[in-house]
Amino acid sequence: MTNEHDTGRSDEARYDFRAIQEKWLPVWEQLKPFATNDVPADRPRKYVLDMFPYPSGDLHMGHAEAYALGDVIARFWRQQGFSVLHPIGWDAFGLPAENAAIKRGLDPRGWTYDNIAQQKASMRRYAPSFDWDRVIQTCDPEYYRWNQWLFLKLYEKGLAYRKASLVNWCPFDQTVLANEQVVGGRCERCDNLVTKKKLTQWYFRITEYADRLLDDLAGLEATWPSKVISMQRNWIGRSTGADVDFRIEGREQPVSVYTTRPDTLYGATFMVVAPDADLAAELVEGSSAEVRERFDAYLERVRGTTEMDRLSTEREKTGVFLERYAINPVNGERLPIWAADYVLADYGHGAIMAVPAHDQRDLDFARAFGLPVRVVVETSSGADADGVSRDPQATGEALAGDGVLVNSGEFDGLSKAEAIQSVTARLREQGLGEPATNFRLRDWLISRQRYWGTPIPIIHCPACGEVPVPEDQLPVELPSAEGLDLQPKGTSPLGAAEEWVNVSCPSCGGDAKRDTDTMDTFVDSSWYFLRFLSPHDDTQAFDPAEAKKWAPVDQYVGGVTHAILHLLYARFVTKVLNDLGYIDFGEPFTALLNQGMVLMDGSAMSKSRGNLVRLSDQLDEHGVDAVRLTMAFAGPPEDDIDWADVSPAGSAKFLARAWRVGDDVTSAPDVDRTTGDAALRRVTHHFLADAPSLVEAFKFNVVVARLMELVNATRKAIDTGAGAADPAVREAAETIALALNLFAPYTAEDMWQRLGYEPSVALAQWPAPDASLLVEQSVTSIIQVDGKVRDRLEVSPRIDAEELEALARASQAVQRTVADREIVNVIVRAPRVVNIATRPRA
Repeated sequence: MTNEHDTGRSDEARYDFRAIQEKWLPVWEQLKPFATNDVPADRPRKYVLDMFPYPSGDLHMGHAEAYALGDVIARFWRQQGFSVLHPIGWDAFGLPAENAAIKRGLDPRGWTYDNIAQQKASMRRYAPSFDWDRVIQTCDPEYYRWNQWLFLKLYEKGLAYRKASLVNWCPFDQTVLANEQVVGGRCERCDNLVTKKKLTQWYFRITEYADRLLDDLAGLEATWPSKVISMQRNWIGRSTGADVDFRIEGREQPVSVYTTRPDTLYGATFMVVAPDADLAAELVEGSSAEVRERFDAYLERVRGTTEMDRLSTEREKTGVFLERYAINPVNGERLPIWAADYVLADYGHGAIMAVPAHDQRDLDFARAFGLPVRVVVETSSGADADGVSRDPQATGEALAGDGVLVNSGEFDGLSKAEAIQSVTARLREQGLGEPATNFRLRDWLISRQRYWGTPIPIIHCPACGEVPVPEDQLPVELPSAEGLDLQPKGTSPLGAAEEWVNVSCPSCGGDAKRDTDTMDTFVDSSWYFLRFLSPHDDTQAFDPAEAKKWAPVDQYVGGVTHAILHLLYARFVTKVLNDLGYIDFGEPFTALLNQGMVLMDGSAMSKSRGNLVRLSDQLDEHGVDAVRLTMAFAGPPEDDIDWADVSPAGSAKFLARAWRVGDDVTSAPDVDRTTGDAALRRVTHHFLADAPSLVEAFKFNVVVARLMELVNATRKAIDTGAGAADPAVREAAETIALALNLFAPYTAEDMWQRLGYEPSVALAQWPAPDASLLVEQSVTSIIQVDGKVRDRLEVSPRIDAEELEALARASQAVQRTVADREIVNVIVRAPRVVNIATRPRA
C-alpha cells in the first residue's frame, strides 16, 4: 500500500467526503447489509426502533439527531453479535398533510407521497442502518386495513363505543381533539384556542386499563427516563376517595359527588356544578326565568374559555346561583347549588362539594359571593406564631395539611387518615356513599371530522343500528378526493362522497350509510411497531410468531414530546392485544431514550426567527458523517444541542485525520498484532474494553472523545514511533474503523476497505480486549501539600499506603515545600493521592 503521508497534501484535501458517499451508497443499496428476513434462528435478537417521521417536507435537524443516535445503538448491537431489526416507515395520515394540500389545491395523497419520496431519498443518503425491505406508510390501504381490524377487535371487546359528550373543538381545523392534543388550551397542530362542543363521537375505553397503565410503570423505572414516568403518572392521575350521594331538593335521584376528602364533609357549605354539565342544564330548568337567562349567558361565556383558564387559581371566580339546594348527607344542612366554571364537566361526576376552609379555589369563590366558611380540620398551618387559630375567611388562605377533626360531630378528634376511613364507612353503612377511585385520564376520543385518515369501519343502519363492517370487506378505502370540498367546516368531507357513503347494511341488506369520521392518527402509531414484524403479510396485522421472536422493542428512540400521547396509547393497545391473546407481553417498549432538541442561538429553529438551519445545507457543506458525528459528540443525548455552539467543520477535520490513519497502514491484515508497540496496544485495548459500557449508558459523546484520543495516539505512533508498518498501528486503525461505524459509516466503510477487508464494516464483530493489556503498569500518584499539587510520582498500582507515604515524604519537591513547617496530618488514598497538611512550628 502506498504511503501518501509525505505528499504534503492536507488531510482535508485527501479526504473527499462527497466521493466517499457517492462510492458507498450504491454498494450498500446492492449488498443490503441490514436486511433481517433470513437471520440465523440461534442468534440473539434485538429490536431497535426510532419514532417514525411525519412526511411534512424534507428531513430537518431534529431528524438528523434522532436517527444518528438511534443508529449508534443499532450498529453497536450488531457488533456485539446480535441480529438487529431496525425498520423505518412514515406516519403519513393527519391534519398537516390535509391542510397543506388544501392550501396548495392538491390531493393529500400526492402531497404526502411526494414528501415521503423526498424524505426517503434523504434518509438513504443519511445512511441509518435500516432494513429497507420493511418500509410501511400508514396511508397505504395495506396498512390502515389493520387499523380498522384493530378498531373492530376493540369494538367486539366493548372498548370502542360512541357517545354524545362535550369535546375539545378546534375552530380553525374544524375537528375534535383528544385531551392530550390540547396543549396550554391550544390545538397542538395549529396553536389556535380550543373550545368545547357537544358532539357524538367514537371513543376507545382506555380508562378500563387505567390501573394497569399506572401500576405497570413501576417495571419501566430502570429503563425509561424518570421525567416520562412522572408525566405518565400525572396524566393518568389516580386518586382515592369516596362517591358521596347528595339529595337534591325537587329531584328524585341523588347526585353522586366524588371527593378525595370525605373527612371534610362537615365543612361543605355549598355545591358547585360545571355549567356545561348535563346536570347544570337539568337543575336550571327548575329555576326562575331570570336565573335561566343569567345561566344561559354565563354558559355561552364559559364555552369560549379554555380549560387551562378555567382551572387557573389566578382568575376571578364567577358563577350563577341556580336557586336549588342539596342536602349534606352527614348533617342534613341545605347547601346552595352554584354553577361555576372552575369545575369541569368531565371531572368525577361534574359536581363538587365545596369546602372553602380547606380548598383554595372553593375559598376564593366563597369570599367572592359571601358564602359560609367552616373549619373542620385543625391543621399545623392553621395557627399563627402565638398559637392563635387563623380564620380562612379573614386571611384568604385555605388551611392545608393534616390535622384533627373539629366541628364534625362524632368524628371530632380523629386524624385525617382515621376520619377518611371512618366517614366513608359510615356513609357506606347508611347507603349514602362508597369508596371510589378516580382518574384524571379520560377515554381516548378517536373521531376526526377530516378526510385524510383511516375511515371508521362502522355502518349505520336505521333498522340495525351500528353494524361493524365484516372483516372480509376490509379495508374500507378512502374515496378519491376529487370533487370533494376538503375545507374544514365542522363535518367530515366524506359525507359528500355519496357513492362511498351509501351502502347496504351487512346485517339486513337495507339502505344504510358509512360512518364518515376518520380515526385519530395516534391509532396508526399505537401498534406500528408490530406491523414492522411482517409488513407485507396480507392475511393478518402481524405474525404472532414473529412477535415472539422480536418483540417487544428493546430500545425505542424519540422525542419527549410524545411522552404522553403516543406512548400512553401504544401501551394501552399493547395491553389489549395481550388480553386478546395475540402477543405475550404487556409493554411495547422495554427501554426508552429521549433525545433533546436542536436549537440555534438558544431558540427553536424557525423561518420567522431567522435562525433556521437546513439539514441539506449542512450535509452539502460538511458531509453526512460530520453531521452525524457532531450530533453524537455534542453532549448527552437527552440534552438540547445548540448548533451555534458545535462544529461540524471540526468533526470533518477529525474524520479526515482518522481516515488518513487507515490509509497510512502498510502492514498486512494477517500480521501478528501481539508484536506491535505495547503502549499503543494498551490504548487500543482500553478503548475496546470501555466503549461498549459507555454506549450502553448512552455516553456517546464520551466514546467520541476517547476515539479522538486513540486517533491521536495512533497518529503519534505512525509519525514518531515504529511507523505505519507497526502491527499495533493496524490494530488501532481497525479499531478506529469499527468505532467510526457507529457514528460515521461512510468514513468507516472506506477505511475498512483500505485496510484490506470486504464490506461491510457494519457486520464486523467488536473484538474482545486482551485482559493482559488492561493491567496498568504504573499509575500517577498526585502529592499535595496544604491543598496544592507539589509532585507527581509514577508508582505501582499495587503500592500500599505506608510505602506511598514514605515516597511522598522523600520527594524533594515536598521537602522543599515543607521546609521548617510541621507536618500535622497525612491522608493517603493509595495509589492515587497523598495529602500532607502542615503548620508553622511553634
